[in-house]
Amino acid sequence: MVLQVQEGLLTTSSLRVLVATAVPAERDAVARAFTSDSRVDVIAAGVGPAAAAAATATALAGTPYDLVVSAGIAGGFQPEAPVGSLVIADEITVADLGAETPDGFVPVTELGFGTVTHRPPSALVRDLAAATGARTGAVLTVSTVTGTAARAKELRARHPRALAEAMEGFGVAEAAAAHGIPVLELRAVSNPVGPRDRTAWRIGDALAALTEGFGKCAPVLESWRQV
Repeated sequence: MVLQVQEGLLTTSSLRVLVATAVPAERDAVARAFTSDSRVDVIAAGVGPAAAAAATATALAGTPYDLVVSAGIAGGFQPEAPVGSLVIADEITVADLGAETPDGFVPVTELGFGTVTHRPPSALVRDLAAATGARTGAVLTVSTVTGTAARAKELRARHPRALAEAMEGFGVAEAAAAHGIPVLELRAVSNPVGPRDRTAWRIGDALAALTEGFGKCAPVLESWRQV
């Protein structure tokens, strides 16, 4: 389902934006950031990279967009991305696409095919980070959420710039790339990456931070154009 945001901060002369979240709660949190006359569409694309890629590609096939954003809550690597903070990806990297070997994990690119990283427009990332106060770094896409300290340590060893992990960014980025459209990923941190402790999750706070962050993004998006 596509949620047409009826109340938006973007003017009709602005670029057209597709925001892909995983679940309706995230979709609604993003939608609350916008008021009248919007050119922003927000979809709940489903959980995981495959669902996100399929739903995003379907949406892109029907409407011309200038920018795609993967958005939602995420786990944050501590202490760099504390609970409640915002993260904007300067690289969107899939962390578990490849092969296990006796010497450890090998990404698919080292096997001789595929891609594992998409890079959002650097100037836009910089300007949005300045407007929102978000941290910038790598956001990892995983198909299995990290639940142990050992797994968190392994991911940080392979991706020392990682600030957060989520499950959809790379799928959204693949769909955007297939259509030749730039992509962003913006995440609000709801829990630490590591041992799975539901009592430490702050989903409501993260959703509120997501709404606030998108509200601050709007003026930057109004003035931005992809060269």
